[in-house]
Amino acid sequence: MGKAAVSAAKEVAYSGAGTVEFLLSSDGSFFFLEMNTRLQVEHPVTECISGVDLVEQQIRVSSGLPLPFSQNDLSIRGHAIEVRIYAEDPSKGFLPATGPLAVFIPPEGPGVRLDTGVRQGDEARIDFDPMLAKLIVHGSNRGQAIRRMERALRTFVILGATTNIDFLIDIMQHESFISGDTTTNFIDLHFSDGWLSPQTELSVAVLAASAEQLGLHRNHLSSSTEESGRTTSNDPFLIISRSFP
Repeated sequence: MGKAAVSAAKEVAYSGAGTVEFLLSSDGSFFFLEMNTRLQVEHPVTECISGVDLVEQQIRVSSGLPLPFSQNDLSIRGHAIEVRIYAEDPSKGFLPATGPLAVFIPPEGPGVRLDTGVRQGDEARIDFDPMLAKLIVHGSNRGQAIRRMERALRTFVILGATTNIDFLIDIMQHESFISGDTTTNFIDLHFSDGWLSPQTELSVAVLAASAEQLGLHRNHLSSSTEESGRTTSNDPFLIISRSFP
């Protein structure tokens, strides 16, 4: 597929960053789908496994500078996975969700990269695409990359708006995904009856107990807000307590 993509670009004398897409059949044959004459959302995956900053090279080419490497200089190193963190509710057909990003603490660690344009205190609104961030991990092989992604997702803290993080964790744990048996109908095949958030009795009990304690401070926080004229709608403690009236 790589050779076919290069040939297609050369055939039309294409210059600049671009992505050639193919459909892969179970027998190993592949078919041309389309070419996007731009960088795509998934470009960090290519950057991780190639060590090439595609944005930098795109700017160099547009400035009339030559590429500092040839096709023979490039190689694939390791395995990379990218997921899109969305303000959406997978349990409701992936409908977009809105709300304040009261807490936004990205994961860190070896092989973890985050591309985002939001920060704590911002708000997920209906005016824009609900994607909050792109989380990318890189490992020496697929197994390590999957483990790193699951760990990164589990330590990604977002409060105030519903996200698809738990759903992505379930995918990282799914046998078909781990084995690489994934197709374009993965969700229809494995989540045909929809997806439910994995709320355990323990987590509900902990939240309920926390809400009971936090509820004691609700009147105090509200009165403080009125006196100062400031809003505390983004306060995660108020958000939790309002969830358990």
